[in-house]
Amino acid sequence: MNYDYIIRPETPADYDETEYLVRESFWNVYRPGCLEHYVLHCLRSDPAFVKELDFVMEKDGKIIGQNMFMRACIQADDGRTIPILTMGPICIAPELKRQGYGKKLLDYSLERAAALGYGALCFEGNIGFYGKSGFDYASKFGIRYHGLPEGADASFFLCRELTPGYLNGVTGEYATPRGYFVDEAEAEEFDRGFPPKEKQKLPGQIFG
Repeated sequence: MNYDYIIRPETPADYDETEYLVRESFWNVYRPGCLEHYVLHCLRSDPAFVKELDFVMEKDGKIIGQNMFMRACIQADDGRTIPILTMGPICIAPELKRQGYGKKLLDYSLERAAALGYGALCFEGNIGFYGKSGFDYASKFGIRYHGLPEGADASFFLCRELTPGYLNGVTGEYATPRGYFVDEAEAEEFDRGFPPKEKQKLPGQIFG
């Protein structure tokens, strides 16, 4: 397949278009409607936001994908705080999903994060897709997900070292940065600035 695209840093002039793309990509996927476009809007002003790792993918002058990173940490069992990254929202325009663009954007993003010296990344995602870019179950690294009972299914919780050996000798707990948790009423108000879309309760949604 002939890919014709560029990946570049997001600029303030892109914000509205990127948020519209994120809304289109996540709408009715995990819940009726979505919150991800508002999450992205809020994270850009969060102290943990990594401006150097905020990317858009552009094709024919139109933004078709985006990815961004946040600083996070592992609270190690030996008392250390291990700095890492987390990622997302990440998305590709719905009409271009499953055509390889997502992996190209992801791999580029991870290469840039490694080049900036970040050691590892923890993330909630599907191993079927992210495993192709070097992610594995975080449990294999000795990393637990905050608040998840022992023995519960943690197959959604993934990890990848960006610097080989960075997590050697580390066991501990990861918690999603607080910036990802937004007020749903505020998100609803933010969403009124976008074209109306029907919220639908669909099979497979995680949140009601």
